[in-house]
Amino acid sequence: MSIALFFVGFAYAEKLKVGATPVPQAQMLRFIAPDLQKAGIELEVVEFTDYVLPNIALNEKSIDANFMQHRPFLDKISADRKLDLVSVAQIHIEPIGGYSKRIKDIKDLKNGATILIPNDPTNGGRALILLHNNGLIKLKDSNNLNAKEADIIDNPKKLKIKALEAALLPKTLQDVDLAVINGNYALQANLTAKDALIIEDSRSPYANIIVVRSGDENNKAILELKKVMQSKKMKDFIEKTYKGEVIPAF
Repeated sequence: MSIALFFVGFAYAEKLKVGATPVPQAQMLRFIAPDLQKAGIELEVVEFTDYVLPNIALNEKSIDANFMQHRPFLDKISADRKLDLVSVAQIHIEPIGGYSKRIKDIKDLKNGATILIPNDPTNGGRALILLHNNGLIKLKDSNNLNAKEADIIDNPKKLKIKALEAALLPKTLQDVDLAVINGNYALQANLTAKDALIIEDSRSPYANIIVVRSGDENNKAILELKKVMQSKKMKDFIEKTYKGEVIPAF
């Protein structure tokens, strides 16, 4: 594990590099960093604005862990790219939601409306399940987390469903009828759960997780990171800071 040692006061500390998307993951990590420092671990947060590069960086050992994804995405990208990565802790859920600047109620969605969803397979499937659960489309199997557009068996409103990189979705709201946006990117765009016309609830299987390379699960620094990230202090921070936009999952 690529953990550097450096001198702090009268003791050596480990330096732990964790990749994260800016909101809320990087915010949460920086909040808890002083607790890691007390345990002799200096945290460096490396920010990413997509979901692929943090896993590549982790696999190539340029970071020691990442915190930016849920298990279905990890399983999919690990299989596709032959990455040997594992989850060590689930921390929170960021409900995915459907947002619009054109309509105020999902009932007002017109026939032939354009809906954008994330273009990565797992979040794309997640978005389609959200549309299914709200009666906009019907999927062959609504429990299939990797559902694709080809799995839509009924589309009564003839909705035009298109895929786009997740990080770009908030910028499209003026141009489409509905965009299904991941919670972290919605937060970055100052969108709240109250703004969503449709949204997941706490039963979502998509808890965000801390991921490391296989074999590093019991590393001292990783165990300490897991401990502080699943602490009551972190739970209180999530609840007070995000007010339901982010839900603790531990």
